[in-house]
Amino acid sequence: MSAWRLLLTRPAEENPPLATALAAADIASASLPLLELQPLAETPEQRTLWLDLDRYAAVLVVSKPAARLGLAALDRYWPQPPLQAWFAVGAATAAVLEDYGLQVHHPQREDSEGLLALPALQEALQRPEPEVLLLRGEGGRDLLVETLAARGARVEVLELYRRQCPQYPAGQVLETLAAERLNAIMVSSGQGFAHLQACAGADWPAVRRYPLLVPSARVAELARASGCERIIECQGASASALIAALAHHHPD
Repeated sequence: MSAWRLLLTRPAEENPPLATALAAADIASASLPLLELQPLAETPEQRTLWLDLDRYAAVLVVSKPAARLGLAALDRYWPQPPLQAWFAVGAATAAVLEDYGLQVHHPQREDSEGLLALPALQEALQRPEPEVLLLRGEGGRDLLVETLAARGARVEVLELYRRQCPQYPAGQVLETLAAERLNAIMVSSGQGFAHLQACAGADWPAVRRYPLLVPSARVAELARASGCERIIECQGASASALIAALAHHHPD
């Protein structure tokens, strides 16, 4: 049995399958969701983006919720999707799109930098004045927009959901860590890390001493700036990325 015992902080519906995958690797876990996802109402401007989907050289999808909500809209407007390149930040998001029947490219390094380095994305942008549609939650991943614009692409952002911070009693984070005898915390995004800090509140000096598993260098930098004492960068937020990272580390 692994010595690691993780606090999982993904949205409630995503923690059980992650816990199952970790348990198969003999890693124990407990759940305290720190992200609640609220779908956003579709605007007339967003409807126009969907109706004009065939003009985009590439469609980029940054999360599983963006994939699920995006496919629901695709069903409404395009019973037969147009032929274009689809991209996902990670394998789990790609799997949602592939199950729908789309051909999807995704990087081995599951972050914005990995996606931007894909040869298939660079190839898709070779057409004159390429346009890109980015499906995401409210805010986040501005690196994609800025880098694609610098490469000469016109980027349209379609925000499909909002991430909210659940309301917990004061002390809930530290209480869960102690009650479940956990020795590390995982966060899946920068916003997830911000919510961890917010929910920890006055207990943050104690919480930040726990090893923190993060999906990217960007989130690692946020954690470092907030005083986290041990940060493990996992090259993604998937179960396989977590398991691979933990194989090279041991709890203090």
